[in-house]
Amino acid sequence: MDKRRVVITGMGTVNPVGNSVSESWAAVKAGTCGIGPITRYDTSGMKVKLAGEVKNLDLDALLGKREAKKMDRFTQLSLAAADEAVRDAGLDRETEHPDRCGVIFSSGIGGFETVGQAHKRGEERGYDTVSPFVIPMIISNMAAGHMAIRYGFRGMCSCVVTACAGGTNAVGDAFRHIRDGYAEVMLCGGGEAAITPLAMGGFTAMKALYEGTDPRRASIPFDAERSGFVMGEGAGALLLEELDHALARGARIYAEVAGYGANCDAHHITAPAPGGAGGAACIALALADGDIMPEAVDYINAHGTSTPLNDASETAAIHTVFGNRAAELMVSSTKSMTGHLLGAAGAVEAIFTALALKEGFVPATIGYQVPDPACDLDIVPNTGRNANLRIALSNSLGFGGHNAALVLKKWN
Repeated sequence: MDKRRVVITGMGTVNPVGNSVSESWAAVKAGTCGIGPITRYDTSGMKVKLAGEVKNLDLDALLGKREAKKMDRFTQLSLAAADEAVRDAGLDRETEHPDRCGVIFSSGIGGFETVGQAHKRGEERGYDTVSPFVIPMIISNMAAGHMAIRYGFRGMCSCVVTACAGGTNAVGDAFRHIRDGYAEVMLCGGGEAAITPLAMGGFTAMKALYEGTDPRRASIPFDAERSGFVMGEGAGALLLEELDHALARGARIYAEVAGYGANCDAHHITAPAPGGAGGAACIALALADGDIMPEAVDYINAHGTSTPLNDASETAAIHTVFGNRAAELMVSSTKSMTGHLLGAAGAVEAIFTALALKEGFVPATIGYQVPDPACDLDIVPNTGRNANLRIALSNSLGFGGHNAALVLKKWN
């Protein structure tokens, strides 16, 4: 049986550079840095002072104060993005078969803010006094559950938890679910809200975060002076549809999802495999899945976290797969603008990749100053560029050795 084709017909996001797709894309094209001093808690006595926060977003107004109070921030941000994606797709839910519509939505660490607040209350007043909503607020699958309830989608509803690869895994798994005939419509992506004292303290103890105070030199992927990633928060949501279903209702199509790869380094809990072997194998899987030759790829939205190990190993992986072609590829990291959104990163970056294809524009890696011989790629430094793009990759590499890659095609 021929594999069914899958397209993106709706997108939504809230992230450190914008509270909608149009606002975010305009900021990315302009090379806007969304990183700044942390305002969500007092950083006195903590080493990390910067993060990529979502700004000027009235979640109570968007979701209703009573409902928002029952949700952790990661779910609130996820629903804000999902609402935009569903509206953007113009999907008439009254005419859809609800059993053929589903949700796969990731979060790397779920309701961490609620965990910290509930633990503090429990220590002070006794643990039996915590809110009855604590458990449904903290579990990672609750954003997906809220979406299914909100839109009446009764098909598969799941949450991928694969650390920093989760958003990409969610989109890829949703793509396969439609391609293999189990659904016509899938809402997918990821959401994260880990700018909390406990989460930031944990990542700081791991020596994973940038500890300086200059936003312009904080998230600097592929730069020789990179010293750690910058935590970001937000969400990205994509509505995927089977192609004939989308065409029949006259949907606008952003891009086609052509291939997906997922594997594991099986090497270390945080460090990538030597030489980027797992990442290379994952990219190769995605290309093979889409029947795409390496020389056909024009652009890669890199995982590009601004950590010494990740950026060098991802560069090595790209060289392994693309050989001499690697020198011609445009490879940029939009994390230079947003910071690292953990489980939401891959979803937001899939949106940026789809728009890059649609508009023929490659986002820059901003803040780049000092070349690193271990990262010898065309990283589109500091200024984005117009280009005729046909096929693009989006990579995500997570703690635990989780790797995921998407292949997107320009829609003509």
